[in-house]
Amino acid sequence: MIRYPRDMIGYGSQPPVANWPNSAKIAVQFVLNFEEGGENNILHSDHASEAFLSEIVGAQPWVNQRHWNMESIYEYGARAGFWRLHRLFVKENIPVTIYGVATALARCPEQVEAMKEAGWEIASHGLKWIEHKDMSEQEERDAILEAIRLHTEVVGEPPLGWYTGRCSMQTVGLIAETGQFAYVSDAYDDDLPYWRLFSENVQLVIPYALDTNDMRFATPQGFNSGDQFFTYLKDSFDALYEEGQAGQAKMMSIGLHCRLIGRPGRVQSLQRFMNYIKEFDDVWCARRIDIANHWKTQYPYQPKRRPHAMNQHEFMACFGDVFEHSPWIAERAFKRELGPAHDTASGLYNALARVFRSASKAERLAVLKAHPDLAGKLSRAKRLTKNSKSEQASAGLDALTDLEYEQFSRLNEAYTSKNGFPFIIAVRDYNKLGILAAFQRRLNNDMESEFLEACRQVERIARLRLDSLL
Repeated sequence: MIRYPRDMIGYGSQPPVANWPNSAKIAVQFVLNFEEGGENNILHSDHASEAFLSEIVGAQPWVNQRHWNMESIYEYGARAGFWRLHRLFVKENIPVTIYGVATALARCPEQVEAMKEAGWEIASHGLKWIEHKDMSEQEERDAILEAIRLHTEVVGEPPLGWYTGRCSMQTVGLIAETGQFAYVSDAYDDDLPYWRLFSENVQLVIPYALDTNDMRFATPQGFNSGDQFFTYLKDSFDALYEEGQAGQAKMMSIGLHCRLIGRPGRVQSLQRFMNYIKEFDDVWCARRIDIANHWKTQYPYQPKRRPHAMNQHEFMACFGDVFEHSPWIAERAFKRELGPAHDTASGLYNALARVFRSASKAERLAVLKAHPDLAGKLSRAKRLTKNSKSEQASAGLDALTDLEYEQFSRLNEAYTSKNGFPFIIAVRDYNKLGILAAFQRRLNNDMESEFLEACRQVERIARLRLDSLL
């Protein structure tokens, strides 16, 4: 038994209709990361200076030393960049979500007051702006709880949103464990919110984005001018807006940093983008908490079958009969690699069909022989399996006239005598006349062709059964 934890399917080909307020075609969400004063620094009991997201190309941590230039760059974000951005967002009346590092907020009370007066959401960006990947589970759990405590003390109310950024594999599960947060944003895997289950804890995830993010001003092959940033934002907006016009409205997350976009040579690109989206009447600019509240109202969490998380008894009870009288197929599939991608009808069908296809010819022949005749003796004796009874009834094969029954009996006998297995067809795809026509046509095929066709029909029957189960 192998379980693959990554979710490679998400909403698949049919994402939910977002139903943004006022029939908006897109939800645009601006995040301002406030990290200044919470970064790596030996003043903050860290072992080295910060080296991430600054103007210093190729910066390296200075172990056991303060880094004057790095500190000065971060201080620019708090002293000048924040206020430039604050004036811009207030002037344009665009709401903001702050990702606030708790220790940074504690060291910048005037900025916190301005955030609150502007009606901005202040979500948590963790206790410190440091890596979490090497923390033990308990160490990270303690840091999360301390971030909540300090944030509440500094801001006056607890955070409802969380984004770590420099997270570990256990971060999001630990956030869900608290039961504290309306959403978590440590994910980059979708354009819409979604629910995720961690053990017994349900958590709403509102994905973030690193491409529509000013951090690329400070990374290799990133933006080197405001024009590039504006063009990328505009192109992203246009693509998502077009999808919204087609009935698949999405969300666009724009990540900002006080020390990066807050520079004079970059902030004008943000102003131009604001001017651009204001040309559209059907755009919803929202805080992330507003998006979370909207999603919980529109799409509250609904438990669903999760085949990959079932034990063997549950799995066999649900799917052991998908292939007629052949539970060994489900047994072998259960022992293979299953993950969230197999929690849909198409996903689980693929897992089961792979077992069937890789089986020996004798095993596949046994599956064919396990199928009943169409409108045969088992049907008249009411001894069909529940699935077969329902399927044959859907095509009216349970209500044949004596003449029709005689016709089916004659065809069944001729087909089985020729091929050594019963005629198999996914009856839900046909009506009675279509089945008879296929029966008569396929009687002319050679045995090997019919073996392959019967196997295809067995797979089709399995897929239709899974459609009803999942």
